Amino acid sequence: MAAAAAAAAVGGPQPPQAELPAPGPGLDKAATAAHLKAALSRPDNRAGAEELQALLERVLSAERPLAAAADGEEAAAAGGGGGAGAAEEEALEWCKCLLAGGGGYDEFCAAVRAYDPAALCGLVWTANFVAYRCRTCGISPCMSLCAECFHQGDHTGHDFNMFRSQAGGACDCGDSNVMRESGFCKRHQIKSSSNIPCVPKDLLMMSEFVLPRFIFCLIQYLREGYNEPADVPSEKDLNKVLQLLEPQISFLEDLTKMGGAMRSVLTQVLTNQQNYKDLTSGLGENACAKKSHEKYLIALKSSGLTYPEDKLVYGIQEQSAGTSTLAVQGFAGATGTLGQLDSSDEEDQDGSQGLGKRKRVKLSSSTKDQSIMDVLKHKSFLEELLFWTIKYEFPQKMVTFLLNMLPDQEYKVAFTKTFVQHYAFIMKTLKKSHESDTMSNRIVHISVQLFSNEELARQVTEECQLLDIMVTVLLYMMESCLIKSELQDEENSLHVVVNCGEALLKNNTYWPLVSDFINILSHQSVAKRFLEDHGLLVTWMNFVSFFQGMNLNKRELNEHVEFESQTYYAAFAAELEACAQPMWGLLSHCKVRETQEYTRNVVRYCLEALQDWFDAINFVDEPAPNQVTFHLPLHRYYAMFLSKAVKCQELDLDSVLPDQEMLMKLMIHPLQIQASLAEIHSNMWVRNGLQIKGQAMTYVQSHFCNSMIDPDIYLLQVCASRLDPDYFISSVFERFKVVDLLTMASQHQNTVLDAEHERSMLEGALTFLVILLSLRLHLGMSDDEILRAEMVAQLCMNDRTHSSLINHIPENPNPKSGIIPGSYSFESVLSAVADFKAPVFEPGGSMQQGMYTPKAEVWDQEFDPVMVILRTVYRRDVQSAMDRYTAFLKQSGKFPGNPWPPYKKRTPLHPSYKGLMRLLHCKTLHIVLFTLLYKILMDHQNLSEHVLCMVLYLIELGLENSTEEDSDEEVSVCGPERCHDSWFPGSNLVSNMRHFINYVRVRVPETAPEVKRDSPASTSSDSLSSLQNSGTAQVFSLVAERRKKFQEIINRSSSEANQVVRPKTSSKWSAPGSAPQLTTAILEIKESILSLLIKLHHKLSGKQNSYYPPWLDDIEILIQPEIPKYNHGDGITAVERILLKAALQSRMNKRIIEEICRKVTPPVPPKKITAAEKKTLDKEERRQKARERQQKLLAEFASRQKSFMETAMDVDSPENDIPMEITTAEPQVSEAVYDCVICGQSGPSSEDRPTGLVVLLQASSVLGQCRDNIEPKKLPITEEEQIYPWDTCAAVHDVRLSLLQRYFKDSSCLLAVSIGWEGGVYVQTCGHTLHIDCHKSYMESLRNDQVLQGFSVDKGEFTCPLCRQFANSVLPCYPGSNVESNLWQRPSNKSIQDLIKEVEELQGRPGAFPVSISSETNLSKEMESVMKDIKNTTQKKYRDYSKTPGSPDNDFLFMYSVARTNLELELIHRGGNLCSGGASTAGKRSCLNQLFHVLALHMRLYSIDSEYNPWRKLTQLVEEVNSQQGNEEQQPEVPILYHDVTSLLLIQILMMPQPLRKDHFTCIVKVLFTLLYTQALVALSVKCNEEDRSAWKHTGALKKNTCDTEKSYEVLLSFVISELSKGKLYHEEGTQESAMVSPISWSPESMEKYLQDFCLPFLRITSLLQHHLFGEDLPSCQEEEEFSVLSSCLGLLPTFYQTEHPFISASCLDWPVPAFDIISQWCFEINSFTERHAEQGKALLIQEARWKLPHLLQLPENYNTIFQYYHRKTCSVCTKVPKDPAVCLVCGTFVCLKGLCCKQQSYCECVLHSQNCGAGTGIFLLINASVIIIIRGHRFCLWGSVYLDAHGEEDRDLRRGKPLYICKERYKVLEQQWISHTFDHINKRWGPHYNGL
Repeated sequence: MAAAAAAAAVGGPQPPQAELPAPGPGLDKAATAAHLKAALSRPDNRAGAEELQALLERVLSAERPLAAAADGEEAAAAGGGGGAGAAEEEALEWCKCLLAGGGGYDEFCAAVRAYDPAALCGLVWTANFVAYRCRTCGISPCMSLCAECFHQGDHTGHDFNMFRSQAGGACDCGDSNVMRESGFCKRHQIKSSSNIPCVPKDLLMMSEFVLPRFIFCLIQYLREGYNEPADVPSEKDLNKVLQLLEPQISFLEDLTKMGGAMRSVLTQVLTNQQNYKDLTSGLGENACAKKSHEKYLIALKSSGLTYPEDKLVYGIQEQSAGTSTLAVQGFAGATGTLGQLDSSDEEDQDGSQGLGKRKRVKLSSSTKDQSIMDVLKHKSFLEELLFWTIKYEFPQKMVTFLLNMLPDQEYKVAFTKTFVQHYAFIMKTLKKSHESDTMSNRIVHISVQLFSNEELARQVTEECQLLDIMVTVLLYMMESCLIKSELQDEENSLHVVVNCGEALLKNNTYWPLVSDFINILSHQSVAKRFLEDHGLLVTWMNFVSFFQGMNLNKRELNEHVEFESQTYYAAFAAELEACAQPMWGLLSHCKVRETQEYTRNVVRYCLEALQDWFDAINFVDEPAPNQVTFHLPLHRYYAMFLSKAVKCQELDLDSVLPDQEMLMKLMIHPLQIQASLAEIHSNMWVRNGLQIKGQAMTYVQSHFCNSMIDPDIYLLQVCASRLDPDYFISSVFERFKVVDLLTMASQHQNTVLDAEHERSMLEGALTFLVILLSLRLHLGMSDDEILRAEMVAQLCMNDRTHSSLINHIPENPNPKSGIIPGSYSFESVLSAVADFKAPVFEPGGSMQQGMYTPKAEVWDQEFDPVMVILRTVYRRDVQSAMDRYTAFLKQSGKFPGNPWPPYKKRTPLHPSYKGLMRLLHCKTLHIVLFTLLYKILMDHQNLSEHVLCMVLYLIELGLENSTEEDSDEEVSVCGPERCHDSWFPGSNLVSNMRHFINYVRVRVPETAPEVKRDSPASTSSDSLSSLQNSGTAQVFSLVAERRKKFQEIINRSSSEANQVVRPKTSSKWSAPGSAPQLTTAILEIKESILSLLIKLHHKLSGKQNSYYPPWLDDIEILIQPEIPKYNHGDGITAVERILLKAALQSRMNKRIIEEICRKVTPPVPPKKITAAEKKTLDKEERRQKARERQQKLLAEFASRQKSFMETAMDVDSPENDIPMEITTAEPQVSEAVYDCVICGQSGPSSEDRPTGLVVLLQASSVLGQCRDNIEPKKLPITEEEQIYPWDTCAAVHDVRLSLLQRYFKDSSCLLAVSIGWEGGVYVQTCGHTLHIDCHKSYMESLRNDQVLQGFSVDKGEFTCPLCRQFANSVLPCYPGSNVESNLWQRPSNKSIQDLIKEVEELQGRPGAFPVSISSETNLSKEMESVMKDIKNTTQKKYRDYSKTPGSPDNDFLFMYSVARTNLELELIHRGGNLCSGGASTAGKRSCLNQLFHVLALHMRLYSIDSEYNPWRKLTQLVEEVNSQQGNEEQQPEVPILYHDVTSLLLIQILMMPQPLRKDHFTCIVKVLFTLLYTQALVALSVKCNEEDRSAWKHTGALKKNTCDTEKSYEVLLSFVISELSKGKLYHEEGTQESAMVSPISWSPESMEKYLQDFCLPFLRITSLLQHHLFGEDLPSCQEEEEFSVLSSCLGLLPTFYQTEHPFISASCLDWPVPAFDIISQWCFEINSFTERHAEQGKALLIQEARWKLPHLLQLPENYNTIFQYYHRKTCSVCTKVPKDPAVCLVCGTFVCLKGLCCKQQSYCECVLHSQNCGAGTGIFLLINASVIIIIRGHRFCLWGSVYLDAHGEEDRDLRRGKPLYICKERYKVLEQQWISHTFDHINKRWGPHYNGL
């Protein structure tokens, strides 16, 4: 093979050949390359090889400016920099040429690619890349695919998701070790290597010669660049070197992309040891190479590593801890080694050596080989390359190059071994690194590719001791941050734990190593080796014990802690990641019987480690007070392996349990945690700050609970099942510090607990017992049952979305465990227990998500309060679950009152744990239960309903689990002497329940009431004294009891020798009960548990003798005990249920219950207590009454509020459309009355104190978005589909105005059209009014208010004081009375001619306002200021259209266009037509009337010159026609037929004095209609072709003589055609024109329809205007009759018009002057224009308006379509892919959110676009987040997403990456808010964007 030849050729240092021409730029590279290639192809290629060698020496010489720069002589900076760059380029060019062997490099690449047998994809990506993971196809949980392979494969119906890569990764397509072949994409479905041709030898021959030198050159660079400074090399220097090397590494990377053939050459080069040895040994006479080698050795040494062989050659004897020394000194040196090992880290090793000595020595003896840590020997380029990659902290480029090579199998193995060899070095570098996060990601990027492959992991484990290395490295890593443990015995503790405050733990620096470890343990073959290797297990337990007891909390008793440490995050993360996850990994391989041995191993070493730990902390039997650690990983390992052993491996539990003494020790710390939880929740730790609550929550939180609280509880269950029950119970109460409370006496002293904490601690203790006894998670439940229970508990707390359910259900943290969220069992269980509630959409409501809610039968049968309590992080969730349960019972009619938590039947116990139930049948517990029942009955303080509930629960548990059938009970009635000192005869609850206790001896404080009563009783009768020594229950001390038991156990298990040492029980703490002034008293009780229960029933129900045994009436009950009526209910039900169960269990109990009920019991407690009882009853009654009163008040309040809302919102008076009251005195003086919402006064609006409407002014471009085609616009998702806005309404109007301005006089153009299609001002109101002076003071107060508002007061923004709707201005109300308007509306009988004259006069009368206004009044000032506001609402470019800036015509145009905009928008809100009629909701809130007054007032300031008033042209025949031609130089006026009629209407009306008279209005409308109709005829005549025209001309001419010709469209049309034929309008209509006009055959019907459609938009706007000005309702109608209805409503139709024959639009005409004369005058204007500009003349004719309603772009069904196209799309400005791409949903423009590249004058692109596209309103879809953001002016808000997943929930930021589908309802809501301009009102969370979006 050529490689061997190359090696030979390179071998030996050769003198440079003299005869070679110096390789200068002048040399022809290609020729040289070709020559060399030929030379090398000869059989004897020695000469060629030497020649090439010399050339490469020259070209790639390392002595180049780079070396100089790196050496510290900053030559590069001084000016050599350019040279360096040039030399680099040159060298690369040479290499490319040589590789190609004289050919072109690109052709060479193509040629090599042809031989690529790519069965693997292997695409490498870096952080933030979007990749896919399919769980259905993956074998390894880390499997990932690039988007291309994913979409090319078939994954329909699979469980996949898209994700953003955190650390980078590589595509696994084609790798059958990691994924199933069915998931491979089309390109990588296994190709057999046979069909790939063999690579020709000469193709890659040059590469084999050139590449070794090239890589060596790279390595020399890396050596040169690295200076070992005194401190850690600075980031900057390293980066500088790397930047210089960028081109070289990129070149290598490109080589790897050429495919398999080139990769195998590279592999040969990188792994060939001979090459490496020859080139790098540094032994030649080449000084440069020598120097480089020295640098390499120094770098090695400074990293604490030795290079074993060369130790003597270079005289580096400073090594103090080489391998040899270690061997000589034995283990003594081990600790020393550690000291010098990190000599380069300046780490403070203060004292940690001394105290860690014991441990460390042990550690060193157990690790096999110290050399793992500090010996490195490099044998190939690959190894040294990796060394430098690590040294330079994993530069991204290098990582990518090394990973790109992985598809080559040979390389993969070699690289993995190298990686493992450098593992310890990686750890050291990582620890020192400043950028540990980045570095961690890069490490994992590499290791996950190597270790996910089981075959590879197994091979490396066998050949390179992978497991030993990993465990040792982890151990060493943690050793650097150990401190002495302060748990238990602070002074003498020998235990060391990690210090959670260290950076190593705080920053999770250990994460990459642990994650690798978890990854390899997921492979069965590797895990088995681990579990079989005893040495490894010992080391690992050692490692785990570093975390045992970390982050110790000490309770602060005096001061509040001044600094709250946050180390607990680090502690919990460390335990989860470093201990629990490896544990779950190991457990997943212990699933079958055959693996019993493994479990035994783990358990054995775990127990040993625990025993060591107990010894190290000097633990005897009492935990130190006021300390708690939540971290007991050793306990948890032990517990979990026990659980697995019993559940899956059928191991006998007792065979793996230790002796009793060890069990007692094991139980202490987990129990301590449970007690501390109760203390924390009782606020006993408040002085430790919030963080301690945080720990308590994290301990039970869903991601931690199954690695923390669950194993702890399970371990306690195991201990309880094996230890003496009395001992266990008394330990529990002692740990919870409530022993002193458990006394019959009404008063007691608690020496360890404050009174206020007693109650909650008692609740805590009982709750713990209930959980302990009823939880079955590890005691017999199957996985599916567990999943179901978890799910029910979560759903009962709250309805949940699918993702939050997955999040809250603790799944097994190890990914290979099988229950993956989204797996089959998860979904099937979910559908069994929950119903899906699809999201509901109320417009204006909050965006809801799809929720799951528990089915009714789940509430009925499966609601388990115990599970809920165990799983709640916040206590309020328990309450929430109970509230929901209560609501369910009320709703289903099962129980009306306040229910108690239901009792739930449990899964049967696994036989191994049967002993647990002994707890329920031990005297200690029975005494406690008896005492508590008694205390509750007697109303002692500190007992709650919760306590009673738990007591009853425990009794019920005992009855359910009673074992011995007591059949012989009748025979042995126990004599008193059998139990003279004990309370109960036996230990069975069933029989103890009926046992009467007569007297009890108690110790009470001397002040207690019992003391006084006692003395006479004791002496009074003999019977008493005899009783006293027979039946009095002794003083019972739990503590004493526990000590006694403890002693017994110890005696049993240990020799006498230990005996002496033992009794140091708790001398430190005063024994409870030793308080001085206690005295003994004897209480007369005479109760049994049963009698107490019956009395409790009476007490709870508040009636005497309320309990009546149900079986007396219905004997059936005893036979069929499951009675649904007892399932749900309160305490009374619970008591009844228990009594029934007790009766069922034994006949004796049944008899006793009947007896007790027969004695009609007078209340036992002394009279004093009855009073107390009475008091509580009274209290209850009073409470009840208070509650009822409160309810009543609330109801009243609610109804008032409702009526207020109704009046506030819906008062509808036709005159002013404003909530107001009309005084009903005499109709003559009634004036509009307004309420001010600030001062609350009502009154009219007056000149000096005007009232105003709260309004929001906003610029809007919604109108401009109307399009004229029905086909909706789609969001572009390919390069071809771009959107061009030429067909929008705004564009069409723009074009028209600029055309007019080209040919006509500017001032006249500005009256012929409306603007405001884009950036028009829309005015809306909430309908509330206020005095303008009140408003000003309100604004002042807002200004001074420092609260952060969502709006900017300086811009005049505020919220309506009443309804809190957003507003920014106040529109003054015009003073005027209603009567006036009524008078104006009387129809007058004047002729139209008279009215026309009046209109003209009124328009010409300047200042026809009420006189007062012309003088400055408050009202006129306000009118001006609001006008200013309106102008400032929109940008200048949207108001200035005239050629002379600032001309008055401009303002004039702007003002009437505001009116137009508001009318048009209202029309759109009504759906584009007026068929629905009515006043519509918009009417109530409309402010058009006020707006008109303001506009009219200002329009009159600009009175139009009467010459130009279009009114003249409309109503009079102009004689002097020639005047126009006279002044040629001046541009002509706009012909009247080119005027927009709606604009004319508004101009005419706003020029009239307000208020307007109805008949004037009608007159104006009639006149304008004639113009409109003529325009329709002209448009129609242009639309049809020549033949049609002549035909119509003819028929019309015939009819001209019939009657009423002015109202016949045929006649008029024929006249129009004949008039216009005089000009050139119809001429030069060549062939191309007629082609454009559609060949419609016009029938009379279709013509009529055309004319009606042409006129409708005008009629609609006019009707709306009339509705607002005169308050007339709009009639509703069918769509086809809209024209006739509106025209009659407007008074265009003569009243006598008959509706029988078909309606003809022409009949509405009412010509003011003879029709033919005026038409001919109008047509003449057009003809004179078309003389010169025929084309434009036609274009300017007003076309039929056919605008459709505005819509947002149509979005594709699946979000992925959008995402794939846009997330890679480049920005048009900087051609990079933007970080946050967004797309505008109105016009489809692609923008960069926050992109600095597109910033213009401090405006980022989105803000800029929102101004250009929506006049300040922008709707953007953020591609990477699937969310929509709204920009409104200077504020923005996140609106939500319109794409939901299959479970109806959003996926913001695409975190879950599940497929998302469009939710049409949501999109409709968004569109609706856009069209109705209600974003400001509906969305609540706004914030300023400071132009930065």
